Amino acid sequence: MTDPKDIQIKDYTYPLTDDRIPKYPLAQRDASKLLVYDKGDISQRVFRQLPELLPEGSLMVMNNTRVIQARLHFRKAAAEGQTGALIEIFCLEPHEPRDYVLMFQQTKSCQWMCLVGNAKKWKQGPLERIISVGDRQLTLRATRISTAGGEAVVEFDWNDADVTWAQVLEATGELPIPPYLNRATEQSDMQTYQTVYSKVKGSVAAPTAGLHFTPEVLAGIDARGIERAELTLHVGAGTFRPVKSEQLGGHQMHAEWIYVPRAVVQALLRHGGECTAIGTTSVRTLESLYYIGCHIIANPEATEDDLRVEQWEPYSLKADEAGFTPTVIEALEAIDEWMLRKGVDALHTATRIIIVPGYKYHIVRRMVTNFHQPESTLLLLVAAFVGERQWRDIYHYALDNGFRFLSYGDSSLLMP
Repeated sequence: MTDPKDIQIKDYTYPLTDDRIPKYPLAQRDASKLLVYDKGDISQRVFRQLPELLPEGSLMVMNNTRVIQARLHFRKAAAEGQTGALIEIFCLEPHEPRDYVLMFQQTKSCQWMCLVGNAKKWKQGPLERIISVGDRQLTLRATRISTAGGEAVVEFDWNDADVTWAQVLEATGELPIPPYLNRATEQSDMQTYQTVYSKVKGSVAAPTAGLHFTPEVLAGIDARGIERAELTLHVGAGTFRPVKSEQLGGHQMHAEWIYVPRAVVQALLRHGGECTAIGTTSVRTLESLYYIGCHIIANPEATEDDLRVEQWEPYSLKADEAGFTPTVIEALEAIDEWMLRKGVDALHTATRIIIVPGYKYHIVRRMVTNFHQPESTLLLLVAAFVGERQWRDIYHYALDNGFRFLSYGDSSLLMP
């Protein structure tokens, strides 16, 4: 078998033109097209028909992350009669405190890992702007603390102890729609670029497979006796980063924070360790659970930091000296027992997992996902799920039959 690090990214491409990428979603979310791949057969349906295509009594797992208004704009002070340079600060993930819940509760100050646009114009000193939060007017200040690898630690502070960071972002931040839409964020995106079941703030990009769901589709899922479970993966800006190296071994995945309630692990156990995953973010979280369980089996006293899943870990896991490799059920049971021992009702850690051809899926049996960019890690994830020839058949069918691509495009149900 080819070493996954030797995969040539140029082998995972297809002709995607701008006219296939809609700038806006359909007026009715569940009216989007649904490509159905079922054990080699490809057909076309409408998304609202999804419930009837899934096994009765099965398990569906969804990512309930909510996109935050992560883009902030400041202007540098300028000489009289001149306009200062516009600096964009894109908040990627919490730095201090690192916990998302605590971060949004902060008052007076906090620190984030950020991307800085027009960074050359911000040589030193803080940036300031006057903002309004409700009927309060306050000064928001940004100070660059350090820079490494193209990202910066930025400290934000504001002069009102009764205002939280969540309120600051909601009052002055901009929702970060994908750059390939080539337009500014509009008011409509505040609703259409969130799933109807989004709850937990933290993502800088939407889990877009979930954008097609409506309350009516969810009701249809329930009517089929399909159990719904929710976990959280906060999508980072890495989802927008292309693979720039010729070989995959040169690409670094960014860590993404995951939050998995014990109830999800128990639901998986009830369903034999199998489920339908909604979106690649759910896929990465669910598949990471197997390796987290393996960590716990090897080290029952592991901390949450010890449970982080590294990028190439799935391809280096070997049986122990006795020839033992945990089953999915054993891995999930280990997580369940670990949470019981620790007295926690959820697992909170991070994953860098990369899923590419050569990967063995452990938990996900069916996947709902949109159509992804050429030469992307998400396209590789799909290829690993359905097969090398099959992903090409799927994408050729979508191109030949007028499917819309990327975030506001159509979707697929993959059942290999």
